[in-house]
Amino acid sequence: MSAYEQEYNWAKDNPQQFWLTQSQHIDWFTPPKTALATDENGIERWFPDGELNTAWLALDYHCEQGRGERVALIYDSPVTGTAKQYTYNELRDQVAKTAGMLAQQGVAKGDRVVIYMPMIPEAAMAMLACARLGAIHSVVFGGFAPNELAVRIEDAEPKVVMTASCGIEINKVLPYKPLVDKAIMDSRWKPEHVVVLQRAQCIAELNQERDIDWHDAIELAEEHPCVAVKSTDPLYILYTSGTTGKPKGVVRDNGGHAVAMKYSMSALYNMPQDGAYWAASDVGWVVGHSYIVYGPLIHGCTTILFEGKPVRTPDPGAFWRVCEQYQVNVLFSAPTAFRAIKKEDPNGDCLSQYDLSHLKTIFMAGERLDPPTLEWVESKSHKPVIDHWWQTETGWAIAGNPTGIEQMPIKAGSATKPIPGYQVEILNEVGEPQIANQQGFVALKRPLPPSCLPTVWRNHDRFESGYLSQFPGYYVSGDGGYLDDDGYLFIMGRIDDVINVAGHRLSTGEMEEIVGGHPAIAECAVVGVHDDLKGQLPLGFVVLKDGVDVDLEELEGQLVGKVRDEIGAVACFKHALVVERLPKTRSGKILRRTIRQIADGEHYTVPSTIDDPTSLNEIEQVLG
Repeated sequence: MSAYEQEYNWAKDNPQQFWLTQSQHIDWFTPPKTALATDENGIERWFPDGELNTAWLALDYHCEQGRGERVALIYDSPVTGTAKQYTYNELRDQVAKTAGMLAQQGVAKGDRVVIYMPMIPEAAMAMLACARLGAIHSVVFGGFAPNELAVRIEDAEPKVVMTASCGIEINKVLPYKPLVDKAIMDSRWKPEHVVVLQRAQCIAELNQERDIDWHDAIELAEEHPCVAVKSTDPLYILYTSGTTGKPKGVVRDNGGHAVAMKYSMSALYNMPQDGAYWAASDVGWVVGHSYIVYGPLIHGCTTILFEGKPVRTPDPGAFWRVCEQYQVNVLFSAPTAFRAIKKEDPNGDCLSQYDLSHLKTIFMAGERLDPPTLEWVESKSHKPVIDHWWQTETGWAIAGNPTGIEQMPIKAGSATKPIPGYQVEILNEVGEPQIANQQGFVALKRPLPPSCLPTVWRNHDRFESGYLSQFPGYYVSGDGGYLDDDGYLFIMGRIDDVINVAGHRLSTGEMEEIVGGHPAIAECAVVGVHDDLKGQLPLGFVVLKDGVDVDLEELEGQLVGKVRDEIGAVACFKHALVVERLPKTRSGKILRRTIRQIADGEHYTVPSTIDDPTSLNEIEQVLG
């Protein structure tokens, strides 16, 4: 039996013993004796009798162990031309003072704090300060529209909002304070205070009755000790888009989250404690929570917080420059970041300028990793490129290649195998398990492992109806896919992205894989549009690599031919339209549903998470 099979079977056959063993790798105030119990809602909860503090695990523990002079956080900001490093001692002291500042504003255990900040060290300090107090933070991506911020303020009911005077994009300063003011004005819930970090690029005007200058307040603050919380007490709320339009507040427990973070840093990422880990994401997303702030610091390594983009800060070599400069061991980002690099540097000329000898592995998640992107990054970087699949709701990977247990062969298009602790099954419409290579609903058998959400904030019925009721005994991921003969998991996209062409259920993800394999294509999206005769027909949108000169009619013919050859005429793929860019969220997910609504002539709402609203205009123009 392989090392992976041994670990997986242990977690499957005796999950309580397995996770109690993993829980011994973190420093509890009161170590748990009970692995699993059921709460008043009938939901399984991990380590219910344990007490701890997540900020202690991330900072104080390492200082107490004599590692305080080790670099904890590297801030690198090409958009401002600044960089700074914090040791564990320095970061602990700053976080303790930030916690003291919040305590002065009346924030205590169980209170909520909304954090609306750019990618600066103080954003991580704010999160850790809340954890230190036992307060519950809810980070909202900096730059979100006032309406979206207002919805989250109303739902979380924070005592304090923490923000900065501005965010900085490429050649653009985005003032945050007017957005915060508008959100609070529109919200039925009014926070008692707004703490504002003034940045030199844009000084905000403060409301004397409500607003507090961060720098002034922290000067007066005293360091605050870590407050003990129960394992099952919430660490944070993170809102994810909901089908009804109202975002869902995913709740994350302290104890299960900390144990899963520590386990994943070793088992999945094979991360050395004396190394540097870089998740090139944003603290507003779950990846930023798990693997910019909490995971690396709980593990005791160096984490990198990057205020920039993969391209144009200043060029498509930005990622590789950071990897060389800080001797990064593991790089983790979304496929869309690498597609942007590939588009602007198709031959890898920028990449070849940097020494990547310290870089061991490149991980990708956040959306499906298409084989052409996988192959390009592998061929140019000469590093293992590992896809792994997870969700905001789980907080860490459901499936991946567990390089710290056993590095398995990579299969293009697959997230490899379920991580120990997760039992992944493929179910049909009536909840029956599917045979190998048969597509269906990707579901997780309960109990879910530590870190997965136990509820939706103040709306448990929504948690039950959205995730648990469709197939009793299972959590429904909302994704479709299949397991092959070797047990490898293939995620083919959201269930919504399976289209029905004349009674045939076809995956648009499979078509995207084929279209994206054309040498002229940088990235693509395929959506199902309404057809009176066949129900739906696939329609492709493609972005060309920079410098490519092709006849568009000839290209469309080649793409249609490729899909016909590999799927068959049943796919009815007949059109591929060239666009400058695809509409995406700020985290890089293509807005397929919105594209489909435009193509079908339906009314649509511009999503709050969109990166560039003008990209929708281009879709409308090419559709005529």
